[in-house]
Amino acid sequence: MIDNTKNGEPLDLSYLREMSGDSAEFMIEMLDAFLTQTPIYMTDLEKEVVVSNWKTASEVAHKIKPTFFYVGRADARDHMQEIERNARERKSLESIPAAFEEIKSFLPVLYQQLEDAKVELRKEL
Repeated sequence: MIDNTKNGEPLDLSYLREMSGDSAEFMIEMLDAFLTQTPIYMTDLEKEVVVSNWKTASEVAHKIKPTFFYVGRADARDHMQEIERNARERKSLESIPAAFEEIKSFLPVLYQQLEDAKVELRKEL
């Protein structure tokens, strides 16, 4: 489940900061990569969920999952992990479309948080 209380807060980029050696430039590049790749992965995941291709849906969810942690939204990572696990194990399959819709509707909020984070990071350049 997405923790909506985090939606109005700045992202916790401590993991990304540590991973980047505190390089604002590298962090901005990573956020840009997330903003570019995630819509593609989400489109792929949606296609698989719609046709109930659970094996591929699990694989796509697995690819997306860690990126949410990198950008400070462990709640979204955990949500995606649940989608991945349910698809892989073929359990609670009826819950996957709604879980997908929840994360899909959350993404515009996350994208705005990422844009806000980039503004702050640019101040460090």
